[in-house]
Amino acid sequence: MLRTTLGLAAAALGISAIAEPAMAQNEQFLPALVYRTGPYAPNGIPFANGVADYWTLINERDGGINGVKIVFEECETGYATDKGVECYERLKGKGPTGAGYFSPLSTGITFALTEKVPGDKIPLLTMGYGRSESKDGSVFPWNFIAVGSYWTAADVAIQHVAKELGGFDKLKGKKVSLVYHDSPYGKEPIPALEARAKKDGFDFKAIPVTHPGVEQKSQWLAIRQDRPDYVLLWGWGVMNSTAIKEAAAVAYPREKMIGVWWSGAEPDVTPAGDQSTGYKALLLQHPGGKFKVHEDMDKFVISKDKSAGKDTFGQVLYNRGLINSMLGVEGIRTAQKKFGNKPMTGEQVRWGFENLELSADRIKELGFEGMLKPIKFTCQDHQGADEARVHQWDGKAWKIISDYYKADLSLLDPMVKETAAKYAAEKKITPRDCSKES
Repeated sequence: MLRTTLGLAAAALGISAIAEPAMAQNEQFLPALVYRTGPYAPNGIPFANGVADYWTLINERDGGINGVKIVFEECETGYATDKGVECYERLKGKGPTGAGYFSPLSTGITFALTEKVPGDKIPLLTMGYGRSESKDGSVFPWNFIAVGSYWTAADVAIQHVAKELGGFDKLKGKKVSLVYHDSPYGKEPIPALEARAKKDGFDFKAIPVTHPGVEQKSQWLAIRQDRPDYVLLWGWGVMNSTAIKEAAAVAYPREKMIGVWWSGAEPDVTPAGDQSTGYKALLLQHPGGKFKVHEDMDKFVISKDKSAGKDTFGQVLYNRGLINSMLGVEGIRTAQKKFGNKPMTGEQVRWGFENLELSADRIKELGFEGMLKPIKFTCQDHQGADEARVHQWDGKAWKIISDYYKADLSLLDPMVKETAAKYAAEKKITPRDCSKES
């Protein structure tokens, strides 16, 4: 199904990178919004490879999802919202039942598509990104912000800072700065950090960086002058390694930097060389490395030269792509239990996501033990999990340095409810009564 050379060439032209001339009636069409070109490609490529390789594994090892073959097609967005919307419009009606779901891999694209998917009845799987308030499934029935939101990440980052300082009481009077991508993605954690600053008594400052993030000298000169106790980094693509280099240039200690989980992969640290040593970042639960699922990946995909890009095999973002596709496949499999072993419509897949529950035993059976903890969605809860860890770059590899932190839901859940209610009022949405949903 996958022709890597042709696919990359097509991606560079902004057209379908993986295409089938025709689809049979017993095939599930799944679109992939990717960016294999441009300033965000270093991070976009390994994620896209993991997404594609897991779908290929399901076809090669299992013959599809309960006999329903996956046919997938990539569309290059360059991380641009307008291109993402164009890709969505072009791909949403493909296949015998239309697109099963979309994963935009962009908070900006997610914001735009959130307005479109209710009418088209296609779910959005936004694992670890997107609208934080979309955890509230009563207002956002088509958004699934799986595993953790940016409010989860912000809260966990502050918890780790508190631990390093010796307790939450030690936060009072400290300075925490956020260096963020000046986009919907980078702005998402600000409300949660402001809430924590108010609660814990630290001084918070948000410092924007203009797309794509290669110019940060003025921001880091300001940091050198202000001397914050910690710097949180909400970057993507080349912005991350640039931030680390600029921190080194002004002698800001990298061990006092904590990146979000989109700023904590191999492409974020290797370009800066030894300057990255000591830098920390959150984990969206999973680390890099190889687990049981990688044995099957190697046997059925890598060794058969069917991989989208085996050079990224086992990297942090490759593994995230695997998890993303696994959640999608299991959502479809759950839907099939209700609607039959056939291609699912977007509306049926939405039901599958909303009733998806992965136990520890099922996660182990799927080969993801050690990568993901149990997760369960409900009508009300479209996030399913709210824990994260921290890892640190030692100059050669990422090392996990913390146990799991659980986000403070007594702080975040009221924020979710209030922000979702405001959105519902603005859009004239009547929230679902989840007590009546089956």
